Amino acid sequence: MKCRGPSQLTLDGKGRFSMPSKYRDVLTEHSPKGLVITKHPHGCLMVFPECNWDAFEAKIDALPFSATDSKRLFTGSADPVELDSAWRITVSPELRDFAGLSKDLRMYGLGSHFELWDATRYSLREAAAMASAATQHVLQDLVI
Repeated sequence: MKCRGPSQLTLDGKGRFSMPSKYRDVLTEHSPKGLVITKHPHGCLMVFPECNWDAFEAKIDALPFSATDSKRLFTGSADPVELDSAWRITVSPELRDFAGLSKDLRMYGLGSHFELWDATRYSLREAAAMASAATQHVLQDLVI
């Protein structure tokens, strides 16, 4: 399943957000059991459709012992979640704290998974990325 595109979301007082309607049919077809949420080293959360999580987890499991910190970050903090009847997902308090999630969220589809960001934190990260020489270099290579 391919995850693509941006969405603006709102976190409610119980730590839930609603999955955007544009992903619901595809999730129903490809990942009816739910999603897996885990930490990302950039300070956001990765949200995997369960059908894509298994392949990612297999790659993590294959890492050598020297990568235990990465295994702990990704697999150790992984939280399987189910969508409720209103297509809401509850993010655990630990994961909300890690990502600094407040009321306004941004979700971005990156192919195999989504990234879930606090809106303010993402704006700062995006501004830094746009100003970086590395981003400008990649842009030059991509744009003809």
